[in-house]
Amino acid sequence: MRPLPPPWLRTLVWIGLSAPGLAIVIVIMSPRNDLPARLAEWQFLIELSAALATGVTAAMAAFLSVIPGTGRKALLLPLLPLAIWLGSLGHGCLADWFRLGPDGLTVTPSWRCFTETVMISALPAFVLAVMLRRGAPLTPVTTAALGALGAAGIGNFGLRFFHPQDASIMILVWQLGSVFLLTALAGLCGRYLFNWASVIARSRRFAVG
Repeated sequence: MRPLPPPWLRTLVWIGLSAPGLAIVIVIMSPRNDLPARLAEWQFLIELSAALATGVTAAMAAFLSVIPGTGRKALLLPLLPLAIWLGSLGHGCLADWFRLGPDGLTVTPSWRCFTETVMISALPAFVLAVMLRRGAPLTPVTTAALGALGAAGIGNFGLRFFHPQDASIMILVWQLGSVFLLTALAGLCGRYLFNWASVIARSRRFAVG
């Protein structure tokens, strides 16, 4: 079988294939009216950058996980940006609490966050799953979880461009909570998504061709 391109290149290809879909969803949903003002705020920029970095590094870690001989430490790539993302939202929660009191930490139902996260993450997740199936399913659960984290991270990046919810506690519970839920669900399905049967079938097709 042909050797796979390096993980960094596959990650760039994934971003290139996913970006148009994200842009289309943002345009269809209409960018938020206060977007220029929000892009001038450091807190918003840190959250955006951390979400994007989490998605990109998680995708790269997923591509690394399907290459035999890759060290386990390489799979920890998304931990730092994820920690920054969590830290920035935690800082926002404290700021809201100091400014608004207990009302700043009120959580209300917002299933729209979950459905929109799934919607905008669908194309990146599909593209990533197809690309990952070309590798070796050495750690299918980890690969699936990293792939879901990558898709949900970059999807959440796009979500912030049109979703008006800015209360940090709501973002932490609903948006980041959706990311973790999707990651966990994908991990549970990892053995069905990535297995040696597909690799063997692909090898046979390649041999026949």
